[in-house]
Amino acid sequence: MELINSPEILSIAVAVVAVGAATAVYFYLNKKPKGCLDPENFREFKLVERKQLSHNVAKFKFALPAPTSVLGLPIGQHISCRGKDSLGEEVIKPYTPTTLDTDVGYFELVIKMYPQGRMSHHFRELREGDYLSVKGPKGRFRYTPGQVRAFGMLAGGSGITPMFQVARAILENPKDCTKVHLIYANVTYEDILLKEELDGLTSNYPDRFKVYYVLNQPPEAWNGGVGFVSKEMIQAHCPAPSADIQILRCGPPPMNKAMGAHLDDLGYTKEMQFQF
Repeated sequence: MELINSPEILSIAVAVVAVGAATAVYFYLNKKPKGCLDPENFREFKLVERKQLSHNVAKFKFALPAPTSVLGLPIGQHISCRGKDSLGEEVIKPYTPTTLDTDVGYFELVIKMYPQGRMSHHFRELREGDYLSVKGPKGRFRYTPGQVRAFGMLAGGSGITPMFQVARAILENPKDCTKVHLIYANVTYEDILLKEELDGLTSNYPDRFKVYYVLNQPPEAWNGGVGFVSKEMIQAHCPAPSADIQILRCGPPPMNKAMGAHLDDLGYTKEMQFQF
């Protein structure tokens, strides 16, 4: 058999191989990994690390099936967690992870455990090596980079978790220029969740992320807000009503109700508001 040594044919062959390799790399890099969640059925995830952050707050790190696995949770949505209360009865409650799909191989939940909380009991009893039943994704919120010029966020207590998730996704995307203005309310300084992480976002993205802390019972040396979140605070620290902004809110029911009334009075239309 005669071997083909034509330089032209060899050049074409090399080019075809190069194009094929480049195409394969492109599809590999741009292929979105399949998430581990099932919207219809609960799946079990192993607790691999539990870190106590305060007397009633802990960070729970759960392993995904493989080091390259992603949870598959759209920005601003949540998961349903299933457990047992102190009477052994089943309880299901929604939670928002503080991690994104850029955090591969695991997901984390920051949980505030209340004395009478039914699901709080389950998390208090959860130990490394145990499994948590999770189903999802859930939620009505949909986010597309650049869909608004700016977000205002009104959070209370553990309502910070969906805000933190959305803010992280925006700020860590170099192609997203959206600005985020957060008002975060708590009772005491010790109640502030994710403060180190929020302050880190402020330091890393000073032109795009602002946070204003509000406390009912502030310490002596305190330069944040005092009392409940007021209309004046919203005016001072959130973007003004406009067709290209949106105000997100998440907190205890009384706070959500009060914030809704404030926003209405300030001229924010229903289209400009979203409650998690």
